[in-house]
Amino acid sequence: MTYMHSGTREVAIRCIRMMGDGAREEFDALVHPDAVNREGKAEPAAARTRGPAAYWASALWLRDAFSELNWEIHEIVASGDLVVLHTTMYGRQTGPFVVYDDNARPAQAFAPTGRTFAVTQTHWCRVVDGRMVEHWANRDDLGQATQLGWVPPTPPFLVRSQLALRRARRAAATS
Repeated sequence: MTYMHSGTREVAIRCIRMMGDGAREEFDALVHPDAVNREGKAEPAAARTRGPAAYWASALWLRDAFSELNWEIHEIVASGDLVVLHTTMYGRQTGPFVVYDDNARPAQAFAPTGRTFAVTQTHWCRVVDGRMVEHWANRDDLGQATQLGWVPPTPPFLVRSQLALRRARRAAATS
């Protein structure tokens, strides 16, 4: 399958949206082999490397925690190889959301709540020769945490989150 896009704007838009619905082949086609995701520091080890495999790992990490993921694009500004997208990310938390420490070990886990969320984000994408080479973002993480019921935490949620963290650490130790 071949993925053709007419310009940097279209590639940036698709690179954001494919996090929720793209196939691995699409990541291989649209993400440069040396691309860096500057947001990977709290993600699993596989998402901290470069290239399509790292972006794919980020997508799987998000999809493990959130279903119905999609991004509404509100504004786009492009200058040269840089594209900035003002978006709203929508989804439902159906799995534990695991945050990783500097050594890529599970540091926190937020138990699934089944709740939906809608949060604004700004994505900065550098696109060269029709492929993503760099990404960073500004996100409303507090808004997302509030909508999902992570803050303020209830005692039962804290217990479920501790159990989710224990499971994530066990899974990381066996992989």
